[in-house]
Amino acid sequence: MSSRHDPCSQPGLLHPDAAIPLLLEQVNAITATEVVLLPQALGRVLAEDLVSAIDLPPFANSAMDGFAFRHQDWQAGQALTLIGQSFAGHPYLGDYQPGTCIRIMTGAPVPAGYDSVQMQELAQVNGDQVLLEAVKELGENVRQRGEELSQGTKVLHKGCHIGPAEMGVLATIGIAQLKVLRRLNVAFFSTGDELMPVGSELGHGQIYDSNRYSLQGLLSRAGVDVIDLGVIKDDPEAIREAFINAASKADLVLTSGGVSVGEADYTKQILDEEGQITFWKLAIKPGKPFAFGHIAKAIFCGLPGNPVSSMVTFYKIVVPILNKLQGLPQTPPVRIKATLQQAIRKQAGRVEYQRGILSTSADGVAKVATTGSQGSGMLTSMTLANCFIVLEQMQGDTPAGSEVLVEPFNYLLD
Repeated sequence: MSSRHDPCSQPGLLHPDAAIPLLLEQVNAITATEVVLLPQALGRVLAEDLVSAIDLPPFANSAMDGFAFRHQDWQAGQALTLIGQSFAGHPYLGDYQPGTCIRIMTGAPVPAGYDSVQMQELAQVNGDQVLLEAVKELGENVRQRGEELSQGTKVLHKGCHIGPAEMGVLATIGIAQLKVLRRLNVAFFSTGDELMPVGSELGHGQIYDSNRYSLQGLLSRAGVDVIDLGVIKDDPEAIREAFINAASKADLVLTSGGVSVGEADYTKQILDEEGQITFWKLAIKPGKPFAFGHIAKAIFCGLPGNPVSSMVTFYKIVVPILNKLQGLPQTPPVRIKATLQQAIRKQAGRVEYQRGILSTSADGVAKVATTGSQGSGMLTSMTLANCFIVLEQMQGDTPAGSEVLVEPFNYLLD
């Protein structure tokens, strides 16, 4: 089936910020759910609101190691009598007695009748006599029952991305299993007679298939189920079969290479015949060519073949698509300002994502330098970098000392 609209045939280039909303209009979030145990919930998307069945904390407890006492019993210079102890898991079960105190550890229940805790550093102990110094207000150092959450409070909302903190909160309120969206299935493969598996010996004109490994790493970090279909030779029927196979198994089919306008490649031909694909020219460097559409019920994204171009377009274009498919919010990348350490040459026309090394000077000023040559085939630039230096579409040459925007890598796929 031929594509009905080809952005590559339009004059000029489409800014990536304008392209993303157009792409996301054609993406629907998955809705199927499953129930998982809490240890398997990391990275999943919550499919329902969760309400606490208990108060949190479930009982008043001590925020300090020290002595529990009744505030109205305390008088400056007058000792209280120590009559027991309360440890975490081993609470004091006796009755309150006027003029007494209880030795208490952090997290241990505050016994009934006692309402304040004095830290042990501000107490003098002489046998069973405890002199408390500098006592403050009623309830000091006591975590009250339900002060964080009361029973019936909504704790996490539908669509929440479960991270380590969320897992801890769920455990705290006793959630052993939860309903989540099923995992996204993403199939990918490489095409080309020149591509050889790592570990083999290269012949003349052959290269190792690196993009597939970069994509596998990126997809694994994105929390999806990865379907690696390997390397497909430059044979039209083999490529056709690979696309049909991938689309039958996956929500998203991802390839790299073969999507440039005028490229002598079977990939574009098969995509036109088997899917509804549009080929885009994006105002982004590296990574101008990008293909998007559907093959059967699967979304298709075709990335450029150059290794850095493939990674940059994944970060900037595919990640928002993955987020939409998984029901996650679209969170803009964190950008900070930094002082450029050397001049950068740039022609106006495309947004550039140069690979940079971000650091902080002794006086706390953020500074950034490029990793060196910015060729789209130089994948080592990604291993040296910890950020993108973002140069806007109409920006030209940028001298050293200029203030530039950078996107630290630690926001990516978090």
